[in-house]
Amino acid sequence: MLTILFDGIAYGMLLFVLACGLAVTLGLMNFVNLAHGAFAMAGGYVTVVMMNRYGLSFYWCLPAAFLAAALLGAALEVTLYRRLYAAPHLDQVLFSIGLVFMAVAGIDYFMGGQQQLISLPPELSGRFSLFGVGIGRYRLFIIILCALLTIALQLTLTRTRIGSQLRAAVDDGRVARGLGINVSRIFVLTFALGSGLAGLGGALGVELLGLDPNFPLKYLIYFMIVVTIGGTSSITGPFLAALLLGVADVAGKYYLPSLGAFIIYAVMIAFLILRPHGLFTREGGK
Repeated sequence: MLTILFDGIAYGMLLFVLACGLAVTLGLMNFVNLAHGAFAMAGGYVTVVMMNRYGLSFYWCLPAAFLAAALLGAALEVTLYRRLYAAPHLDQVLFSIGLVFMAVAGIDYFMGGQQQLISLPPELSGRFSLFGVGIGRYRLFIIILCALLTIALQLTLTRTRIGSQLRAAVDDGRVARGLGINVSRIFVLTFALGSGLAGLGGALGVELLGLDPNFPLKYLIYFMIVVTIGGTSSITGPFLAALLLGVADVAGKYYLPSLGAFIIYAVMIAFLILRPHGLFTREGGK
């Protein structure tokens, strides 16, 4: 039981890192970016190429995946996304879904449609027992790394100047500009951060989730469930939602293998009946 709980927490932590960028762009920037999974896939393929073709260490691949996805996100924000900030949400959905299909087709053409594999460092492979609980080394690594990232992100958004500027820019961009805030720069930095976190999550998830060209379509529903249940007021809600869904998904697939794939949807329905607007809601905003 404790082993299942541990694995579920690791899975939930990974889901949060993958989805928190979507929570930021949707909740704070009010932009529906359904192409978020494409940035995660980009980080995963950067890791695969660096490890399998160039023999680089897994530890070097993680910051490289973050940086590559962040640069890609910043470039697309400047050239494409910012033109749609004032557009209806339907236009944003159709545009970002179009990017997803383009990314899927591009990766399938250049990398092939097969499942990608990597070899973890020896110190991250296997399990060890602690007080009778089987603990996977790689899952423990994910929990520690994702916990540190979560704390850093929460402090950045709530305790720093850039976090205050972002909230001001979203609530009233005209007033924020009048106060001397460079709204365009704040948005591109925020979009790059969200994309970079998705890329890092994609790199971490190659071993646990698998990686193929359909990754953005396969896991988009998971990202949306995390954000929907958690709400869009802050990252606290999506964090708690990701942990809950991770544990529920792992436990469901273990105890009810015939129904395991549907447990996560049952949890979503139950939460939306009780909390239609998510665990946390945000007042105001544009």
